[in-house]
Amino acid sequence: MKNFLTSESVSEGHPDKICDLISDSILDEIISHRPDSRVAVETMSAQGLIVISGEISTDCYVDIHSICKNTLKEIGYTRPEYGLDYQTCAVLTTIQSQSDDIAMGVDTGGAGDQGMMFGYATNETPEYMPMTIAYAHKLIKRVADLRKSNHLKYLRPDGKSQVTVEYENGKPKRIDAIVLSVQHDPDISLEEIRQDLREHVIDHVIKHEMIDDDTKIFVNPTGLFVKGGPEADTGLTGRKIIVDTYGGMAKHGGGCFSGKDPTKVDRSAAYMARYVAKNLVAAGIADQLEIQLSYAIGIKEPISISVNTFNTGKFNDESIINVIKKLFDLTPLGIIDQLNLRRPIYKKTAAYGHFGRDEEGFTWELLDKIDEIKKLIK
Repeated sequence: MKNFLTSESVSEGHPDKICDLISDSILDEIISHRPDSRVAVETMSAQGLIVISGEISTDCYVDIHSICKNTLKEIGYTRPEYGLDYQTCAVLTTIQSQSDDIAMGVDTGGAGDQGMMFGYATNETPEYMPMTIAYAHKLIKRVADLRKSNHLKYLRPDGKSQVTVEYENGKPKRIDAIVLSVQHDPDISLEEIRQDLREHVIDHVIKHEMIDDDTKIFVNPTGLFVKGGPEADTGLTGRKIIVDTYGGMAKHGGGCFSGKDPTKVDRSAAYMARYVAKNLVAAGIADQLEIQLSYAIGIKEPISISVNTFNTGKFNDESIINVIKKLFDLTPLGIIDQLNLRRPIYKKTAAYGHFGRDEEGFTWELLDKIDEIKKLIK
């Protein structure tokens, strides 16, 4: 049986990703001074304007305006013609402290809100991620690297990628379609852009055996992409949650990650669920596995745990859940301690995916429970 899955990614200069990066940059700066601070920061980007709002409870001071502008500079919004210039853009803030009603539950080690979080892993790629989202991230990250190194000087900060994979009997067979849309200077030809991106991006990232004569490749399909970023589209924190997670292969609970300190289970429990799923798949429990955790505000333990192995499991669900309960502390404080989350590690998660990255600080990607899982499973 054949089926197709498509996933997308966006560059750090995309209007929504700008907001995720600013929110997480503020979070990192605050918890670098006071790791126990409570932070939930939302950002909006528009032409010439950044608006930052949310709840922060801390006794340290950080210069939010400077953090915002430095982040825009790092992304590449350094010229007025981009529609957003870090030197001249307006930054508005409206910040309040966390609600006392919510704080009561968090102060005792309980969850800060109700909700469900999902984690997923598959053995179809070395990253234990769906091939679609893994390639989508790599493509647009490669575009950003070429822009920042001035290898392709005409590139501007905004951009998107999209990859469609054909699956046969549940396994990736071939790349069916690739879409790359990159912002560029007005004086470059579409022919040159398409030639450069095929040579320096697509051929560099995608394994040649995955592309065949029937693979459809679209580079800037409308022709021009000069106007981009917040000049072309308003951005908001948390509007790319499928990009941030599994590209649509697995479910998402609905709560975004960026701008939230680790007491927020929207973020920390989703990281823990990924950690659990990845170690279980790496231990050979299943070829792919999705775990759902659910929480109630003020309650420490998850109120439900469920797994789905998509008929690839080597053990029944009850046995898998028993291993999870024995091996992993799923309380909010237990998650924070086990994954060492009270550190300024969040800014680099904000673009190119929170999962599937073998980088310092991504503790939820560690494969350090495999032997214990194999000993416990029955």
